Amino acid sequence: MQNYLFISPDFPKSYYLFAKALAKAGFRVLGVASTAYDDLRPELKEALTEYYRVNNMEDYSEMRQAAAYFVNKYGPLDFVESNNEYWLELEAKLRSEFQVSTGKNNTNIIAFKSKEAEKEYYQKAGVKTARYSVVKDLESAKQFIKEVGYPIIAKPDIGVGASNTYKIENIRDLEGFFAHYDYRTKYLMEEYVEGDLISFDGITNSTAEVVFSSNEVFPYHIMDVVNHQGDVYYYSNIEVPLDLETIGKRVLKAFDARYRYFHLEFFRMSKVKKGLGKKGDIIGLEANMRCPGGYTPDMINFAHSVDTYSIYAQSLINDKVEVQQNGLNYYCVYGARRNGAEYVMSSAEIMNKYANELVMHDYMPTILAFAMGDEFFVVKTTSYQKLCEFRDDVLQRK
Repeated sequence: MQNYLFISPDFPKSYYLFAKALAKAGFRVLGVASTAYDDLRPELKEALTEYYRVNNMEDYSEMRQAAAYFVNKYGPLDFVESNNEYWLELEAKLRSEFQVSTGKNNTNIIAFKSKEAEKEYYQKAGVKTARYSVVKDLESAKQFIKEVGYPIIAKPDIGVGASNTYKIENIRDLEGFFAHYDYRTKYLMEEYVEGDLISFDGITNSTAEVVFSSNEVFPYHIMDVVNHQGDVYYYSNIEVPLDLETIGKRVLKAFDARYRYFHLEFFRMSKVKKGLGKKGDIIGLEANMRCPGGYTPDMINFAHSVDTYSIYAQSLINDKVEVQQNGLNYYCVYGARRNGAEYVMSSAEIMNKYANELVMHDYMPTILAFAMGDEFFVVKTTSYQKLCEFRDDVLQRK
């Protein structure tokens, strides 16, 4: 029996489904987090072989002690995972110390964390990325902007989501950025790409081959949502465009992204830009070697009538996974509102109107609400027209 060390299996709360699928596939699932055992949901408790509570997950000595306890009791660890970007470096450190070879270790995790390093892998796969410059000072930034023009994006080289990411549209914005810039943090300045944000999401096996994939479309860019605390809307597509699938598979091979539930981000250009590409071209943005955020795995399941939690568990065991699709393909649409804002339709009216299509309704945890909205609704439909109608009903404010 293989040992799977699951870091933070209780967050997000739907991650108990990973533990459940892993246990069903025959893994010994060993959980470690700071949540009290009695506060774990019953389904998670049932799926875990054993749970080790630490006081502080940021304290590596505590996390190391938990891993050592499991090794002493159950033998070597086969997998160390959280499926959460925040803990990628912790995973790598534990893999290095406990000689776990099924994921990136301390020496090569940078490929999964650094936005600058990621660009090299996109280029290795033959995929263009936005031109960039490492932030040094105001004058060098001006020289870069002479080459690519305004607007530009400034973002930390290592960061989660779109936090601390800024759109700089003119010299005033640029000077304001440098007036508050912390030179201890490595920042990239990147040319702005006009286009739709899309993602290639799915699961790979031991040879970085894709065993399942999906496409998500983000008409409201996450950077704008975070910076302006806007409403949130995105959807899982009915099918994956062929050009995106072809490019995505090349990128995963370049990264040697084995045993991953992945989330690759791209722009599909909406207009030509000299030095970058033409309308319709796919431009590499970021590679996230963990699940897409929030409840997107659940949306993917609803969209394609599958269980990606089980597909993931099977991919760790079998290089050829037979995906069981139990129905049609759908658009699965996420719409989220902000607490304190007033909307034309009440929550009760939304739920009543979309009673036949509604598959989820809940409130985001505070830590995720900043980027994902507060109260959210998820529907599935085969009609793009209904998708748009749902978006308008959820997001239209008074």
